[in-house]
Amino acid sequence: MSKKKTFNARPFAYHEEIEVGVTALTNLGVGLGRVAIGGPGAAPDWVVMVAFALPGERVRARVFRNHSNYSEADLLEVLSPSPQRTVPRCPLFGRCGGCQYQNLAYGEQLAWKRRQVAELLLHMAGLSVDVAPVIGSPRLFGYRSKITPHFNPPRGAGPPAIGFLRQGSRSEVVDVPRCEIATEAVNARLAQARGEILRAAADGTLAGGATLLLREAAGAVTMRHDERIVEEVPLGPSETLRLGFLAGDFFQNNPFILPAFARYVRDQARGSGARFLVDAYCGSGLFALACARAFERAVGVEVSESAVAFARQNAAANGIANASFIAGDASAVFSGLGFAGADAAVVIDPPRRGCDRAFLGQLFDFRPRAVVYVSCDPATQIRDLGGFLEAGYAVRAVQPFDLFPQTRHLECVVTLGLG
Repeated sequence: MSKKKTFNARPFAYHEEIEVGVTALTNLGVGLGRVAIGGPGAAPDWVVMVAFALPGERVRARVFRNHSNYSEADLLEVLSPSPQRTVPRCPLFGRCGGCQYQNLAYGEQLAWKRRQVAELLLHMAGLSVDVAPVIGSPRLFGYRSKITPHFNPPRGAGPPAIGFLRQGSRSEVVDVPRCEIATEAVNARLAQARGEILRAAADGTLAGGATLLLREAAGAVTMRHDERIVEEVPLGPSETLRLGFLAGDFFQNNPFILPAFARYVRDQARGSGARFLVDAYCGSGLFALACARAFERAVGVEVSESAVAFARQNAAANGIANASFIAGDASAVFSGLGFAGADAAVVIDPPRRGCDRAFLGQLFDFRPRAVVYVSCDPATQIRDLGGFLEAGYAVRAVQPFDLFPQTRHLECVVTLGLG
C-alpha cells in the first residue's frame, strides 16, 4: 500500500513497524500502550492504540495513523502473550468489527469492563465510588436474539459480501456465514437469507444493497420489521411478563440475562421507598411493567406511539391495572402526573447519546426521591451525572451488566438519591 498523501508522519512513518508494551484496554476495547519517542533513555510516554492487543502483552504493530497526542496501529504479531489470551471461537475475529474480546478470557472481560466504568466515573465526574462486580451473561456465545447484517450493491461479477463492517472500516463488509454470538435459530435463518440473496445476485435480479433484520422470539425468527413478536421475561418463580412489540422496535437483545437485569432495576426503584414510579423512555413497557406491582401507580412515557400502544396492550395482557402510558416527548413527562417527586422514583433508559438538557432540567425540577439510570453507553451516562450532582443527588449504587459478551459494549445501572 502506498503512503497516504495526507498522512501525518510524526512521530512515525506510514506503516512503520514498532514494538509496544500493552498496559490497558480502552472503553472502546482497544489495547493501549506507550512507547518512547525522544531518543535513548527517553520515557515511554507516547500512547499507541492497537486493536486486539491485550494488557500485559508485548506486540509488534504497524502504524496507520498519527494524531496530535497518540497513534493507531494494526496488530501484526504477539511477541509475549497474556496468560488471559484465549483462542477466538469465530474464524473472522479480528476482521469482523462486531466483537472485540473473543481473544480474552471471560472473567477478565468482566474485570476490565468494571475497571473502565470506575475510570470513567473518576475522570469524567470526579467520583471515586465503588463499582459492583459486573453481572455476567448466562450465555457467553449464542445469546443475541437480533442481528442486522447488510450487503452493498453488487459490483462486478462476484457475489456480494453479506455480514458486518470490517474492523476499522465504515463501508467495507466482511462476509459472515455464521455469527457466533447470535442464537442458533438466528443463524439458521441467516443461512436461508444468504442463500436467497446469493441466488438473486447470481441470476442478476439483486437490485441493490440492504440491511437485514433477523430477530428471534419464542423460538421463531422473523425478518419483518412490522411483525408483532412476544418476549417472555421471568421475574420470579410465579411471575413472567409477556411483552409484545414490533420486531423492528428497540428491545434488549440478550433474553438470557434480561430477567436479572429487569429485577435489579425493579429492586433499586422499590428500595427507595417511593410510592410511585415514572418510566421515561419506556418503549413497550419493560421496566414500568416489571416494577408496577411494587408501587401504587406506574406511569410510562415514550415518543413512539406504536410502542405505547404495545405497552398498554402488554399491561392488559399481564393483568397490570396500575400502569398507564403516555405517547409524547420524554421532556414533558413530569407535568400532570398527580403526584409529587418526593413520592416518586424515576427509571430512565435513554438512547446511546444520553439525556438532553431539556429532559434533565424538568427531571431536576420534578425532584424525585430516587433515579435509576439505565444506559448502554456508560460514557454518556457518566457525563450526565454532573447535572445530577449539581442538583443535589448522590450516587447510591453502580451495577454494570454484561449484556454483550465478547464485545466492548456494556449496560450500566446507576442509582441516585437526594442528599
